[in-house]
This record gives sequence, C-alpha cells and structure tokens, in this order.
Amino acid sequence: MPTDASGPTSRKSRSSRRVTWPLRSRQQGTPHPKTLENLKANLGQVSTVAVQRLDTSLPWFSQLRPDERSELGLLAQRGIASFVRWYENPQEPVWVLTEIFKQAPTDLTRSITLQNALQVLRIVVDVVEEKVPELAQHNDEVALREAVLRFSREVAFAAADVYARAAENRGSWDARLESLVVDGIMRGDHSDSMRSRVSALGWTDEGDVTVMVGRAPATTGPVGVERIRRAAGRHAAECLVAIQTDRLVLVLGGLRDQTQSLTRLAAVFGDGPVVHGPAVGSVFDAKQSADRAQAGLRAASAWPQAPRPTASEDLWPERAINGDPLALRSMVEAVWEPLSASSTGLVDTLTTYLSVGHSLEATARELFVHANTVRYRLRRVSDITGWDPLLPRDAFVLHCAVLAGRLNPGA
Repeated sequence: MPTDASGPTSRKSRSSRRVTWPLRSRQQGTPHPKTLENLKANLGQVSTVAVQRLDTSLPWFSQLRPDERSELGLLAQRGIASFVRWYENPQEPVWVLTEIFKQAPTDLTRSITLQNALQVLRIVVDVVEEKVPELAQHNDEVALREAVLRFSREVAFAAADVYARAAENRGSWDARLESLVVDGIMRGDHSDSMRSRVSALGWTDEGDVTVMVGRAPATTGPVGVERIRRAAGRHAAECLVAIQTDRLVLVLGGLRDQTQSLTRLAAVFGDGPVVHGPAVGSVFDAKQSADRAQAGLRAASAWPQAPRPTASEDLWPERAINGDPLALRSMVEAVWEPLSASSTGLVDTLTTYLSVGHSLEATARELFVHANTVRYRLRRVSDITGWDPLLPRDAFVLHCAVLAGRLNPGA
C-alpha cells in the first residue's frame, strides 16, 4: 500500500498508535507439563495438517497464486505457534496482531477477504480441536479445548480489527488518489500516469461525462465526502468527488437523466450558485466541461436569478463580460454564424425587434412587413439557435450574441 507523508501524520506515526488486541489470561491453573510437551512436539505436524486441510476444504484456496497460498500457510502456522506460547504462559498475553498478522494489512488483506481469513482461522481451530484428545494429558482435555475456543475468539476479533484498519487506510488513499485525478482532469492531463490513476479508481468511461462545480458544503471530512459520493452514485454510473479549498467538484459519468439528476445533485453543494459544463464523450475530455463550468461559476454572481444548477451555456453573456473567450466564441458559433448565414432576414428582424423594445408591431412597422411575418422569423431564430427571442432572458443572450458576432466575426 502506498505510503503517505503529506497528511498531518505519516503512516509510520499512525502504525505506532495501532490498537492491538491482548488476549485475556486463562482462568484455569498451570497446564500439565506433559500436555505442553505434546503441544510443542506436535507443533509441526498440526501445522502441516492445517495447511493440507486448507487445500481440501476451501475451493478458492487452489485458485490463489503460490505466494498467496504461502502467506495463508504462514498465517495458519503463526496462529498455532502463538496459541502454544500463550497456553504455556497464560499470565503473559501474546499480542495477536504482531504474532499472527505480522505483515497485515499490506499482505494479508491484498490476498484474501475478511470472510476468507475467518474461514482459514476456523479450519485451524478445527484441526487443533481434533488433536486435543491426543495432546491433552491427565484430565487436561477440557481445559485445553476451552483454551482453544477462547484463543480463536480473540483471533477473530483481531482479524476484524486488521481488516477494518486496512479498509480505512485504503479509503484514505483512494480519496487522495481521487483528488489527484480530479486535479489532473482540470489541468487536461492525458499522460499515461493519469490514465493509470483513473483505471485504479475503477472508472470505465462508458458514458458521457459532465463536470459540476459549486461551493463545498459545511461538512467536508471523509464522512461528508462519502455521503456526497453515495448521493452521486444514485444518479450517475460513475463519479469522482474532490474538495478544492472551498469548492466542490463532481465529475459525473453516465448520468441516467441529465436534467433531473443534475437538479437533485445540486442539493449536495453548499450555498451559492452551482454550474455544470456540457457533456463530453470521455473523462479525458472532461477539461472542456470543467473549464466552462468553472468560468460559469466565476461569473454566476452577475445573474442573481440564475436557476440552481445552471448550465454553463446559459451564462454566456456573463462569462463573456467576465473575459471568458470560450463564451465569446461559443456565442458567435451558435448564434451569429447560423443567423447571418440565413437568407431570410433573420438578423435584421432580430436586431430590429431588440432595438424597439421587444414589440412585434413596432418591429413590423420598421421592416414594412406584417406582424405575423415577424412572429415567423423570430420563431425561426428560436429553431436555429435554441434561444427564444420572446423570452426576456433568451432575448438578452441573443442580443449579446449579435453584439459579439459583429465585434468578433472571426471568433
């Protein structure tokens, strides 16, 4: 597992504070010397039987790599040896995590799941229990069997602790890796290392990708981020979550319902505007969506009545005034160029309509045409651009686009 020295505590300092599980001392008296002698003499034999039992009793054991099977065999042997030492010195507890899970969680948790680890420990206990009648001497059988059961209980608790810490460490590392990936997306990083990181997070990149930005919520710790991730997972097939200072960034892939999903996801952001960029075909193209979303967020304060969330395209005028060349070029390409290419006088009709105060009759008088002709042409403007001149906000966008086209015809 990768080390981390960037946080307030390094992995080394965290490991020094590990909580280990001391075994409770046995209640009975000193074990019979002959029983201890038998345990030590048969330690190798019991370990061998336990390892063989793993291969015959666990279907998944034979499918592991040789090094993984070896690790499990060592786990079984360490467990039996630790039990013998503890049984010999009941007043001097054995630290189970140190003795049995020597290299955990780095090695053990990569090889097998917690469920599989407990299956291994159960087989080891079963083998030792089977040998109790042969090993116990002078009425020591009941005490030995009870000791085995108590030891197995403590080992099970220890295994659960190991895997819980491993999951916590993986979660912390995944969060840091996720932040690095989002930062790379915002910078447009297409390097092999970036692709490797995206793959490590399990991103399949099988659907359109949308970037959504806004103020971060009040709770930005691991619990808060996980809550955001769960909420995003209900609406998107894939998601990346990152907190950048006071800003929350969501990279969403495969949204099930674009409009409805984005509207509901706005609730996970803090107060203030929330802006999403256009959908792009791949996570490696997400910089295009991210740039537009961030430019929209910077300019959103100029439109207090903006819906939440707002599409970055809806903020073209504010973005252009704020110095965003992408918005300027987009308005020219989406509005001015198709209107100016039309031969039906759409530009003249639109500019006249805007200059006379949005009056159909006044526009008709200025152009010496019927009012229905003006309505038809304005409807054509709406069909071509997607913006309706009869709506005040849309008319404002169209007005700005016409100005941008006249000032920057080659934008």
